[in-house]
Amino acid sequence: MWIRLRQIALVAEDLQSAAADIGNVLGLEACFTDPGVKVFGLKNTLWPIGSQFIEVVTPIEDGTAGGRYIERRGGDGGYMIINQVDDVARRRARAAELGVRVAFDLSYPDEGHDGIQLHPADTGGSFFEMDQMTDEVTAADPDAEDGPWYPAGKNWKPYVRTELVSGISAAELQSPDPERLAKRWADIAEVDVVADADGNPTVPFDNAVVRVVPDADGRGEGLGGIDVVTVDRDAVLDAADARGVRSGDDQVMIAGLRVNLR
Repeated sequence: MWIRLRQIALVAEDLQSAAADIGNVLGLEACFTDPGVKVFGLKNTLWPIGSQFIEVVTPIEDGTAGGRYIERRGGDGGYMIINQVDDVARRRARAAELGVRVAFDLSYPDEGHDGIQLHPADTGGSFFEMDQMTDEVTAADPDAEDGPWYPAGKNWKPYVRTELVSGISAAELQSPDPERLAKRWADIAEVDVVADADGNPTVPFDNAVVRVVPDADGRGEGLGGIDVVTVDRDAVLDAADARGVRSGDDQVMIAGLRVNLR
């Protein structure tokens, strides 16, 4: 039984500005726009980062969950932590055991995809999504880390660019009670909480971690940052300076999300 961080979703009011930052600062190339998110009053774009993905959604209608999230947290920011699992039926059962509601059932058998999006009021921190690929390619090699990923379309690999950054190694939730939130996520994922080198409670996945830190920016509980595996730090920081989004010696800010260069 495994769980891998496969995608981080951000919500932003200006998709074009966020896209310019992602392309120029992180050196990534857009691979897909999903027309299916229109049903939620959103539009989106995805960028591959190695075999993982960054997604930005933006509201195109009033009264959307994404729009309310922007209002609640005072601006753009992290929205969802989306994971690939090999046993979504077990994950559904575990959520039910814990009384965690499924906000949206992502069952698309004709597309080779089955998943659950858990209610953030029950998980805390952000949406916690778990998806299993059920297509023939995945069935032939179920443990491949760069296998098909339905949310990114069927032809994302030609758009992979790893000259500046090559992957996502951590998602960083923030909370006034980090220990409580980390335990909740660990219980759902059926793993143990561990402390990182700085003493932060951390939930280990197979290819990344979910780190929980105190709310230090006053924006409340939410997905505040990610760590990216950095190939050319100087190029990232120079581009961030040019775009006006550098926020530290090892950090840039994209669509309200702290991107830590590791």
